[in-house]
Amino acid sequence: MKKRLFLSGAFLALIFAGLGVWALDSSALAPDEDSAYANVQVFTRVLQLIRQDYVDDKKVGYRDLTYAAMRGMMASLDPHSQFMEPEDFKSMQDDTNSEEFGGLGMTVSVKDGYLTIIAPMEDTPAYKAGLLPNDQILKINGATTERMDLSEAIHQLHGEPGEKITLTIYRPSTKEFKDYTLVREEIRVESVKDAKLLDPSLTGDFKIGYVRITQFNKPTADELSKKLDELEAKGMQALIVDLRYNPGGLLNSAVDVCGQFLPPHTLVVSTEGRAESQKHAYYTEENPNPRAKQRKYPLAILINGSSASGSEIVAGALKDLDRAILVGETTFGKGSVQSVIQLPDGSALRLTTAKYYTPSRQVIHEHGVEPNIHATFTAEQERQLILERREDETGGMEKIDPNFRDTQLERAADALKGVMIYTEKVAPKGDQKASAN
Repeated sequence: MKKRLFLSGAFLALIFAGLGVWALDSSALAPDEDSAYANVQVFTRVLQLIRQDYVDDKKVGYRDLTYAAMRGMMASLDPHSQFMEPEDFKSMQDDTNSEEFGGLGMTVSVKDGYLTIIAPMEDTPAYKAGLLPNDQILKINGATTERMDLSEAIHQLHGEPGEKITLTIYRPSTKEFKDYTLVREEIRVESVKDAKLLDPSLTGDFKIGYVRITQFNKPTADELSKKLDELEAKGMQALIVDLRYNPGGLLNSAVDVCGQFLPPHTLVVSTEGRAESQKHAYYTEENPNPRAKQRKYPLAILINGSSASGSEIVAGALKDLDRAILVGETTFGKGSVQSVIQLPDGSALRLTTAKYYTPSRQVIHEHGVEPNIHATFTAEQERQLILERREDETGGMEKIDPNFRDTQLERAADALKGVMIYTEKVAPKGDQKASAN
């Protein structure tokens, strides 16, 4: 027994001695962190070893290994950078060039490692089915999303109108798991909704308007302009713009919406990356509507954690320029620019190359935009607000709590009333009427 133990010990000593020599040699050859040539040598050596020794020869093709490495590289950067194989890139181009697409009507992102719904778009399958912001998509048609990158998830969610798709959802607010079967539709979203004067029980002696922007698309600024004309004709003295659950949209549309309330040639947002070519500044243009020049009335913006991208650009600019009071909760924090770069073999990189900055140089990405007045909702209050908006589509299947109050809207109305009362007190008597308009 002693002899056997001695031999075993000697054998282990030889192994550890060998490992020690290998570790010493490998450390001596370890490349500098920023040495391109030395690091590429390491990568090439790994590629060679896998092709030579990996047990399954069907998985060691140069293209498969290279594509897998690029997917890993991009995934290590951020959730919005992706490598697209030629088929995926072509599919993305088809979606971009098409004016209509089949989908479910929701914006998704990766949040805390989970594929998460930022907001369902109104009047779409996702919205009508009862999906909520912050719902986590665990499976798509039975396939787990655990290791699925964002571009692949979006590709799976899109498809031909009329096709069925089943999503397995986890709802953190209630700790529920549930399968939703939806039918893809052509997604067309009305971007400006519910333009009205608020009830006097909320506004007192003032006429406060309300308008909701669900997303920013090409006609949004024109639609908003028409709605504001109608409300101004009714004597509107102040305005609340609701950007809650607005996932964003077109950058130029968001800038044009700001142009309804700011002078021409005002900086709205800028982008900046490591390369000089990524530096851009976006300014308001001359508004062709002459009434827009008179839109100097008090303004409040409603925001929450599902206000993203274009919503954050609008809210951040109007806050920085002291043109609006922000009421609600900190926004989502999606403020980065992705550039699509085609590669020689038809594949492509979708690479984050810049970040958005507000006029005062506040970064939006991963920080969000803070409200001036914090007014938080519980998960149940969020659900009630969405049910209230979705009442026509649900057919009464889910009842709204008759005691529900939109306290965020109430806080915004109170803030505007305070501004107008103060303005009336400090303005000369002859200018009081003008200041209200």
